[in-house]
Amino acid sequence: MMSVFDVHFWPDNKKIKVRAGTTLLDAGNKAKVHIRTRCGAKAACLMCKVKVNDQSGLAPLNTNERLKLGSLVDEGVRLACQARVTGDVEVNIPEDPLKAAIRAQLARQAEDDDFI
Repeated sequence: MMSVFDVHFWPDNKKIKVRAGTTLLDAGNKAKVHIRTRCGAKAACLMCKVKVNDQSGLAPLNTNERLKLGSLVDEGVRLACQARVTGDVEVNIPEDPLKAAIRAQLARQAEDDDFI
């Protein structure tokens, strides 16, 4: 019997059940949660960084992931393409940098409009 666990993605508030050993990237794809990547899950682009505060539901970092992330590991950052589910886990997906920049620009424009 294969173990099945809940992966809960924030801020989308989407939860999905996956088999043990599934990567967070694959779980995100299955849940229709957008996790940026472009290296084909080879831990090369570092675009798929996610934050996992309680990592008890994930397999320990592999050497490649530890080397790539360096001190970010201490902040709970993992690479979604490398981190494998071993228990229930909650994952925080950072805002896409381009979306964040656009949102900030729109907020500035809204403030400017208030002064007209």
